[in-house]
Amino acid sequence: MSKLANLSLANRIVVALLTLLVAVGGFVSLTSLKQELIPSIQFPTAAVVTPYPGASPEIVDEQVSQVLEASITSLEGIDSTSATSSQGLSVITATFEFGRTTKEITDALTSAVNSVEGSLPADATPQVIAGSFDEVPIIVLAISADDGDNEAIASELEDIAPSLFRQVDGVRDVAVSGAREKRVEMDIDQQALASFGLSQQSITAALEQNGLVLPAGTLEDEEGSIAVEVGSRVETVDDFAALPLLNPGQPGVVLISDVAVVSLIDAPISSISRVNGSESLAIAITKTPDGNSVDVSNGVTDLIAELEEGLSKPVTVTTTLDQAPFIEKSIEDLTTEGILGLSFAVLVILVFLLSVKSTIITAVSIPTSVLITFIGLGLADFSLNILTLGGLTIAIGRVVDDSIVVIENINRHLSYGKQKLEAIKTAVKEVAGAITSSTITNAAVFVPIGLVGGIVGELFRPFAFTVALALLASLLVSLTIIPVLAYWFLGMSKKLKKAQQENPAGFEERQREEQEVQEQKGFLQKGYVPILKTTTDHPWLTLTASLLVLGYTFSLVPQLRTDFLDDGGSDQFVVNQELAGQSSFEEQDAAAKKLEELVLEVEGVDIVQSSVGSTVDSRVAFGASAQGIRLTVTVEEDADIDEVKSEVTREAGSRDDLGDVSISEGGGGFGGSDTIDIEIVSGNDEDLQQVVDEIVLAMRPLSYVDNITTSLAAAERVLEVKVDREAAAEIGLSEIAVSGIVSSQLRPQPIGALNVEGNDVDIYIADQQVPETIEEVEGILIPSATGPVRLSSIADVEEVLKPRTITSALGERTATVSISSNFDDLGAVTAQITEALDEVELPPATEAVVGGVAADQAESFEQLGLALLAAIAIIYIVLVATFGSLVQPLILLVSIPFAATGAFVMLLLTDIALAVPSLIGLLLLTGIVVTNAIVLIDLINQYRLQGRSVQDAMISGSRQRLRPILMTAFATIFALTPLALGVTGGSGFISQPLAVVVIGGLFSSTILTLILVPVLYWLIEGRADRKAIRIERKEQNKLERASKRARRAKA
Repeated sequence: MSKLANLSLANRIVVALLTLLVAVGGFVSLTSLKQELIPSIQFPTAAVVTPYPGASPEIVDEQVSQVLEASITSLEGIDSTSATSSQGLSVITATFEFGRTTKEITDALTSAVNSVEGSLPADATPQVIAGSFDEVPIIVLAISADDGDNEAIASELEDIAPSLFRQVDGVRDVAVSGAREKRVEMDIDQQALASFGLSQQSITAALEQNGLVLPAGTLEDEEGSIAVEVGSRVETVDDFAALPLLNPGQPGVVLISDVAVVSLIDAPISSISRVNGSESLAIAITKTPDGNSVDVSNGVTDLIAELEEGLSKPVTVTTTLDQAPFIEKSIEDLTTEGILGLSFAVLVILVFLLSVKSTIITAVSIPTSVLITFIGLGLADFSLNILTLGGLTIAIGRVVDDSIVVIENINRHLSYGKQKLEAIKTAVKEVAGAITSSTITNAAVFVPIGLVGGIVGELFRPFAFTVALALLASLLVSLTIIPVLAYWFLGMSKKLKKAQQENPAGFEERQREEQEVQEQKGFLQKGYVPILKTTTDHPWLTLTASLLVLGYTFSLVPQLRTDFLDDGGSDQFVVNQELAGQSSFEEQDAAAKKLEELVLEVEGVDIVQSSVGSTVDSRVAFGASAQGIRLTVTVEEDADIDEVKSEVTREAGSRDDLGDVSISEGGGGFGGSDTIDIEIVSGNDEDLQQVVDEIVLAMRPLSYVDNITTSLAAAERVLEVKVDREAAAEIGLSEIAVSGIVSSQLRPQPIGALNVEGNDVDIYIADQQVPETIEEVEGILIPSATGPVRLSSIADVEEVLKPRTITSALGERTATVSISSNFDDLGAVTAQITEALDEVELPPATEAVVGGVAADQAESFEQLGLALLAAIAIIYIVLVATFGSLVQPLILLVSIPFAATGAFVMLLLTDIALAVPSLIGLLLLTGIVVTNAIVLIDLINQYRLQGRSVQDAMISGSRQRLRPILMTAFATIFALTPLALGVTGGSGFISQPLAVVVIGGLFSSTILTLILVPVLYWLIEGRADRKAIRIERKEQNKLERASKRARRAKA
């Protein structure tokens, strides 16, 4: 690689021009990178949501869920399925293997649904909901009329908002929701209808036989052809009321308005959305996959004033969700901490080199490497998010290392009195192999990240790419730009030039000797060399002490807290409310209002958005409920979200009129569960209920358990109507016919639909007498050939208790016990739960396993552990290629376990959990700590090739590599200090734990590298030298003993 430096020195102007091009290209790439919170991840998860109005959970499971799940499980690449059947709703969640796109998954599920759609009940309407962060709105606006009349602005909003906000570049969809649905109601005058000899069927026939526009052909005239259309659409309530009713044989024309009063009214409410207690309309805006989240949000915000002007009434617009401020703050915080880290690194270089010129030249490598990385991110189509920016911030401490080694060596050779060009070429040649090997090693440790699956692999792949690219860019800069800048701005001091002129003969040799003597007198080498000599004189004692340190390291592991992934610093959380037993929509609404009032009174709460009833959106694919009561709470900017959560939990727990209240991060944070779930599978419903009850009893006393919920909710009342098939046949009816008659009485069906102002509106008959008691159901009149008969005469009507929800996975009946905890050690909580679960006796053919976030953590830790081993294997291969030895690389690898010593100590001192970011930090450490050892061993080997003894080469090489090793270590440590301290408070999700691990590990491994690596080198490579020394000492001892005997003889 030194040839690259020589080529750069020979073409210095070209290098300068290329550097300017890189700067311009980097800035252009930076401004064109899209900004988003996290990388656009396509989760291989989707849900099939099927409303089946009026059906009990058992019927939904039997007629919908089982049919759909059987079709879905046959799909290629399916990983798991789960089905939940509740009153009138089936939700099937399907998880595929990672690597499938959202479109592929939705197409596959749609195909599976279409293949069995004919087997589903007519009223069941499946809908495929994809799971992707691109489906999550960038910004959500709540619109409420100041006078409370939201209906007056609903249609205006549906007309104005989509066309207005789609002007913003990057907007994919604008969805307006919350408006009350309409229905056409007919109050039929039965006497008038009968007087004209008509029936209700006559009205249905009139609707079916009118309102169609049909093509009738074409006419030709002088001006060309004319298309002929016959008919006109029925588009208003008045048009419908004016339809004639056909009554053959009767004089005159009878209109619908003659026998019924037709009106457009509000349909019964099935869902309500409120913001801070006030009903509102909502506008949810999603972006395209290529859209810039910040630009989309800002563009929408700029148009809010125009939206308000376009509405006929004064409105209040509240932003209930906006990703842009959090994205901008995260980017700003990480940028600030990166700049602070850069400043600290430059200060460290200045302290060690004591040269402003050398410091500036070295510091140039940081922005240049970063700009090259921006170009790479743009070419690879990555965005600027907290992962890629966090990777850049972490890399700032490392991209300067190669340049430090190069500049330090150039300065050393210049101080020996060499000519500038010769000094630079010699210095670069001396370290080129070492820094190339160390940089490739650092970058290569991120290759195994590509092997990590699941959410961790998807999240951290851009992070790994960014760091690896920045490191490779720093190598390129250190071998091209740095030597050229050193040629232009560095040289021998005036004092050396004068000394050379006065006595040029043998100047370089004399100056080198004088400089080495001076270096040995420096406080660094003066303190280090005696320690090094002592440890190499007692290698086995040093090795024993190192093993004790390693043992201490392993003893720290049980004391570490463990976690998975935190919430990423979000300012929102979700409150779920579930009422006991069966509850009407009105009861749910009343309970939700009480909870809203309670939450709004908690200090630190800014916005409470409530959803009551059906809420089928992309959150369902991430595990959110498709119905019920859900409050999304946004806290104030300066509020502590954990304290707010705790206060809400305490206040809700002190009330007995709110039902079951639980808190989550909103769909499981990054697409997974945020509770520890115990998954129970059993082939027997009674055993399933028994096991769930026993597990709940076993978990309640646990100290770490905060809240327990189960998927087997309390049973609900179901009215079973069992038709006596023989009795029904006697009156000429089948079981299905009787079921249809009963259904039509209990759940009136629309007689048709009307398109009013572009919206399909169902038509219902007013004042239909719907049975409200069991006695009225029994008294339903069933028409027959012999006249109407009571339902109770041909069927048994009985009230029974049945499960409120039925869940299954891959066709087997399942239940889930979900456990939440406020304790901050996921590992300890999981261990306590697992221990308690082991004590529960399970019936035969019943299985219970710990899942949820505990399983996510275990899987990620296992995969990252394998990635760590793979990284070590890659490092070993690179080192074997570098040193041409199978043994010497093993000496270097010894540094890796000792890096864990400082990493674990720092985690304990800072009370940071060992989580996924911390493990990524350990992965990064494996490359960093070997770097110092590579630089050290490489120089020792060079000295041995020059003919020096192992001991002399070891002492000289260690002494001369002391300063660059300390410089690179301290530069990295101080560069990461702002991140570790969380100066801005915005680096907590990934960068802070990662920085803490790297700082601690680098500190301990640097000390041990400078001491243990030379000792091991001496033990392995210095066998012959030690033998010669032992023989020499024996001979010396013999001579001394002989001399003593001679002196005693003379005496």
